[in-house]
Amino acid sequence: MLDGKAIPAMKACDVGHQFVVYGDSCSGIAGAENERNLRQVNAAIQKLDASPDFICFLGDEIMGLSRDRAELRRQWRHFFGVEMAWLDRSAAPLYHTTGNHTAFDQASEAVYREVMAHLPQNGQRGLSYWARHGDLLLIFVNTLDRQSGGEGAVETDWLERVFSQHDDATYKLVFGHHPVWAVNGYFGDYQRQIECENGRRFWEILRRHGALAYFCSHILAYDAQVHGGLLQICTAGAGTAHRMPEGEEYLHFLQVALDEAGLRYQSIDRQGEMREWLAWEWRLPPASSWRRFEPACAKALPRDCLTDRQKARLIVWEIGMRLPAGDDRPPRMLLSAEAPGGALPYFWLGISGVDRRLTALLSPAPNRSPHRWLGPALPIGMPISIQFGLHSGMGPGGLLWRWSDDDAWSSMAGASAWGAERLPWPRDWRIGAAHAPNIVWHHQSFDFCDCF
Repeated sequence: MLDGKAIPAMKACDVGHQFVVYGDSCSGIAGAENERNLRQVNAAIQKLDASPDFICFLGDEIMGLSRDRAELRRQWRHFFGVEMAWLDRSAAPLYHTTGNHTAFDQASEAVYREVMAHLPQNGQRGLSYWARHGDLLLIFVNTLDRQSGGEGAVETDWLERVFSQHDDATYKLVFGHHPVWAVNGYFGDYQRQIECENGRRFWEILRRHGALAYFCSHILAYDAQVHGGLLQICTAGAGTAHRMPEGEEYLHFLQVALDEAGLRYQSIDRQGEMREWLAWEWRLPPASSWRRFEPACAKALPRDCLTDRQKARLIVWEIGMRLPAGDDRPPRMLLSAEAPGGALPYFWLGISGVDRRLTALLSPAPNRSPHRWLGPALPIGMPISIQFGLHSGMGPGGLLWRWSDDDAWSSMAGASAWGAERLPWPRDWRIGAAHAPNIVWHHQSFDFCDCF
C-alpha cells in the first residue's frame, strides 16, 4: 500500500512538458471493484512530487455498454463528480479519447458529446480534437469512427489536415484508444486493433509528420514498441484488474516528461512503485566503430545486466552475411546463448521459414516453450547486413531490428507479454557457421536515476 512518501516524478526542463497518461478503468459504478482500483491508481498519481501539466485518459472511463442513456449519464456523473473530484481541472486539463465502452453506437456518442462539451471543439463532431501546449501538439483521435467502419477505424483526412496546420510544433503526440500494432499477441482487425490497412495508413501519416509517439490503451497491459522509429505506447491499467493476465500485467499509470533531451516515462503501479520505464530515443555510435563480437568478450557484462530494473541495457549487433540463392536448408543459427544442463538456449538468433525471416527465440525458464519474435525477410544472393537489438526496458517490444545506422528501429513481431528483461546474461555464447556471419556489437546502459 502507499505510504506517506512522495513519488519522484521525472522532471522536464523549464520549456518542457510533464504529464500523466492512463486508461481503461471501466468504472463509474459506486462500490464496484473497478471503482476501488481506480481510487488506488488515482491516489498514486496524487503522490507525485510534481504536478502534471495535464492528464490524458485514453478511453473506457466508465463501464458503459448500455443502451440506457440515463444510466450512461449516471456513470459519467459518478466518474467526474466522485472519482475524479480530486483533480483541479483548471490547473491540469483532463483530456479524453473515445473508447469501445463509451462511444459504441449513435446514442452513446451523443451522451459522450454532452459530457465532453468542455473539451476543444475543433475536430470531428466532438469525438476527435487537438490541443496546443506551446510547442507541443496533442491530437486525440476517435478509433471508433462509424463513417470509416466503426470500432477499430480512424478517419485520416482530418488527421492529415491537423498535422499540416501545426507544422510549426516542435513535439507531436497522438492519443487514441485502439492500438495499431498487436499487443501481447492480441491480434484482430477492428476488435483488438485498428484495421490493418487503415492502421498502416494512419501510422504512415504519423511518421511523415514527425510524431514522436502514439499512446493507446484497450488491451489491458503496459507495452512499448517502436515501428519505423515511432513509438506505440499502450497503457491500460486504470482499473480493470480482473481481466489482466495474472503475474504478467498490473494496474498502473504513466508519468511522462518531454523536452529537448527526449521523451522519458515511468510506469507506476497502484502501490506507487516504478515498474518499467523508457528514455527515447537512443543515440548510438556508428556501427563502423563497434567491436568485433567474440563469445569471450560477452563475459564482461554483469550477470544481471538485463534483469536490473533500475538500469536498461541496450545491446546491438550488426551481422553481415550472404544468403546463397536456392538455399532451402533448415533454420540456421547466427548467434545463441547457451543455458546449462542441456536446456534450450536462453537466446537464439537466426534465420527460419521459407521466406528466410530473421527470428529470435527467448527461453529464460527451463522446461518451457521458447517465445518467438519475427523480423524481416532477408534477401538472397547478395551481401547483406542487418542490426539486431535487445533493450531490457521495453518488454516484448525490446527485440528490434534495422538495416543500418541510417534506418529507423522497429520492434519484431511476437506474442509475448515479456522480453529481454527476464534473461540472465549468459556466459556461454556460440556464433553460427552458417553463411560465415561477420558480427560486431555495441552495448550501453541507461540509468533510471539519470531520467530525473
